[in-house]
Amino acid sequence: MTHKKERVKQFIKYVLPSTLSMLSIFFFTIIDGIFVGRGVGTDGLGAVNIAFPYVMFFTAFVMLADIGGLTITAIRKGRGDEDGMNVAFMHSITAVLIISALFSFFGTFFVESMARLMGSNDTFFDMVCDYIFWYAVFMIPCGLCIGFNGFCRNDGDPVLVSVGTIISTTLNIFGDWLFVFPLHMGLKGAAIATGLSQTVGLLIVLTHFIRKKGTLRFERFKVDWELYKKMFVRGLPECIAQFNPPLCVVLTNIVILSTLGDTAENAFSVIGYVAAFSVAAFAGVAEGLQPLFGNCYGAGNEEDLTWYRKTGLIVGFTGAVLIYVLLLFVGRPICALYGLDEVTMEVTMKAMPQYSTGFFIQALTVIMSSYLYSTTRSKEAIAVNVLRSFIINTLVILLMPKILGPETVWFTFPVYEFIIMIIAYVVMKEADNRGILLGDKE
Repeated sequence: MTHKKERVKQFIKYVLPSTLSMLSIFFFTIIDGIFVGRGVGTDGLGAVNIAFPYVMFFTAFVMLADIGGLTITAIRKGRGDEDGMNVAFMHSITAVLIISALFSFFGTFFVESMARLMGSNDTFFDMVCDYIFWYAVFMIPCGLCIGFNGFCRNDGDPVLVSVGTIISTTLNIFGDWLFVFPLHMGLKGAAIATGLSQTVGLLIVLTHFIRKKGTLRFERFKVDWELYKKMFVRGLPECIAQFNPPLCVVLTNIVILSTLGDTAENAFSVIGYVAAFSVAAFAGVAEGLQPLFGNCYGAGNEEDLTWYRKTGLIVGFTGAVLIYVLLLFVGRPICALYGLDEVTMEVTMKAMPQYSTGFFIQALTVIMSSYLYSTTRSKEAIAVNVLRSFIINTLVILLMPKILGPETVWFTFPVYEFIIMIIAYVVMKEADNRGILLGDKE
């Protein structure tokens, strides 16, 4: 009984703060949308929806270095290898810095090319350029904030991560109001508000490392190219998974703009905000489980590893059901916050229940993927996420509306997520049958 209570305590300690942090991050994305919708107009919402995949691609590559480092660090922590933990930490953070600098460079100096690459038409082009440029200005602190948050959580201080995220969220809400309304800065203001708030979040989480409250610390290190290689392999599954949202948004934008028009595109932008909040809940559970999975794997604790996976799947699915039911009752008032006109509102309310059925399925897939990459089943996780992020989703989004009609674009999300969930489950069970703790040591 004591051991069971300890597992529950650890689950709550890591999963709850992580989930709250992710919800806070996406909450300020939703607030961005509300201020943009009311301060810039409905076309502003469409512009953010077109521009935001650039931010999500940036996040995907940051995750390549971040999750890879976190996975290796967690496993080494389970083995009691403190020096090895710190080496992985320093390699990961320097890689995050370089990736963030590259995306900042392309977003500021080649912004028009990036806007066209994201699928912008002439209606939204100038606003898309504004958003990408000013977000890119802050991409280095934004990327480092993501990186340090993960390591602070793995280093035993998930509460500080939550505190920093909540404070930065509050500042972002205030900044949205200040820059969009009194200062009339439009989408540029919304992007600046997000960048400044993430910079403050970074400064807060850095206090954990400056005060040396945990095991991880800043120090000189000798570059180990084999460790970078291993880190990128471990991080590749989550990097690939992060490509799923932006690629799906870009592909769906193309289908909607070519068949259903600008009104449907604006409706999709609002649905995207709601979907982002839901995905944040699942991602929060998965990120909270990552250090628990890694520590159990490193320590050879099969019983706890299985318990955390089962509990995570139950919690994720239950959360998806609650979100869906909540949307049935408060979906219209939430959408009204964005200042939609009557026509766009009706399109949104018709499409949202169709699109949102994918939440139940996605919750399970995200957690199964986290389990695979956290226990060094990188090949299995990569296979699942390549199918999910590039192949199955692309085929379903592009072909289903052509075959069954444009309106079926709203059902593409649940359809491709269902196909991937079945594949992920089969892959996970097959991996377990070969031995739950097989894999090369970190």
